Amino acid sequence: MKWRLTGRYLASSVLIVVIVLFINLLVIVGLFIYQNESPKDPLRQGDHSAEAITRSFGQEIVLSESGMSITAQGKETLERNQAWIQVLDENGNQVYGFRVPREAKTKYTPMDIVQTYKYMEKELMSTVFIGEKQGNGERFSYLIGFQDPYLERNIFTYDIRQVGRFLQIGIVTVICVDGFIALCIAYLFSKRLTRPLSALIDGIKQLAHKNYQLQHETKGIYKDVFYNVNMLTEELRASELERKRLDRMKEEWIANISHDIKTPLASIQGYAEMMRDMDYDFTIEEMRDYAEIIEQKSHYLKDVIEDLNLSTRLRNKGLKLNLKKVNIVSLVRSAVIDTLNDARYGNRNIDFQYSEEVILLEADDILIRRAVTNLIYNAVVHNDEDVSILVSVEKKGDRARIVVEDQGKGIPKEELERIFERYYRGTHTGELHKGSGLGMAIANDIVKAHGGEIHVDSELLRGTRIEILLQA
Repeated sequence: MKWRLTGRYLASSVLIVVIVLFINLLVIVGLFIYQNESPKDPLRQGDHSAEAITRSFGQEIVLSESGMSITAQGKETLERNQAWIQVLDENGNQVYGFRVPREAKTKYTPMDIVQTYKYMEKELMSTVFIGEKQGNGERFSYLIGFQDPYLERNIFTYDIRQVGRFLQIGIVTVICVDGFIALCIAYLFSKRLTRPLSALIDGIKQLAHKNYQLQHETKGIYKDVFYNVNMLTEELRASELERKRLDRMKEEWIANISHDIKTPLASIQGYAEMMRDMDYDFTIEEMRDYAEIIEQKSHYLKDVIEDLNLSTRLRNKGLKLNLKKVNIVSLVRSAVIDTLNDARYGNRNIDFQYSEEVILLEADDILIRRAVTNLIYNAVVHNDEDVSILVSVEKKGDRARIVVEDQGKGIPKEELERIFERYYRGTHTGELHKGSGLGMAIANDIVKAHGGEIHVDSELLRGTRIEILLQA
């Protein structure tokens, strides 16, 4: 994987270098073509090189019957470039001059012309260029001397075949050297880019193997990526700790509920075996008592199974609400009455209050009744018999508020945030509270399924207040 990434970056970098070299070659060729096809009038096109001025100056020399002269444009060009001109006939005699130094010759032999062209004239302090002008059936030569001390001319000869071979070797050498340099630069560049990627890939592999201890330094061009990986690591670590905690709770819950189920099963099995045994001669009253116990234990087991099924369906969004108009006051009053009619809680002090007789809302009456019953049941079994419980219903704005409040034992702070968790049983659970341990979680899920809110406020030894808010 590392070499695959490095190879991709190498290929990309080399491709970029090749493209740049190709573009440079195109630019050079284009400039060469442009130079060869550009206008040949440097005096008017802005080409101020000495050679170009000399080459095109012939058009500034005017031949007429009255004699020879140069145009005003030519004079201005010579003055601007600190240059002078001598026009010679075919015999080398000067026939015209402009700004000619006093030390200049007035007659030139062919050898003098060659010497003047090849070497800088010390006496004239000029670099001389030669041009030719034809007119009136005669050929004239003209010398233009530039008195610029920084202007130099070097003359050399070469064999075009050797130049061609040199260019071939040079081009191949340049390409090889440039390719090697580009390869080195691309390798270093790709290593710098792929090193953090390799670290990132290793980090992801560690995450895949559930190693959440690795932290990356957030720097460089991938700092945002490393930051997000670190955040993901923290979240996965927290999720793993939460999963382990829930697994422990689930195991404890399974152990508790298994124990709670075994007790009624043992009673059912024991009484059933006694009733079947021919050695026992039970009266009708005894048989009825045993049957009643078996029925109670069966109802208990049925309730536990229903709790498990309902909790799973609520948590997995698999339960469809049967919504209809419900008078929440009547519904809560009925839940309170049913609790008091239970023989186990008939002596409990449960008060019911309401702000108005009818408060209508869209709800599943069976599920809301189940949630309220669970809250009342929770207040009953977690407190002593002399503790008063207040259940109230009122309309608050556009919402209905149901409150179950007691002045009992309260809930420890460390347990307060966990009472709606599945599989959780508080430390103050009494002997009466032998059930699935899902009652509060079911109540919370039912309220949330209706789009409502449930809040708990409790203080140890001062009581608990549970509030449900539903849209009216």
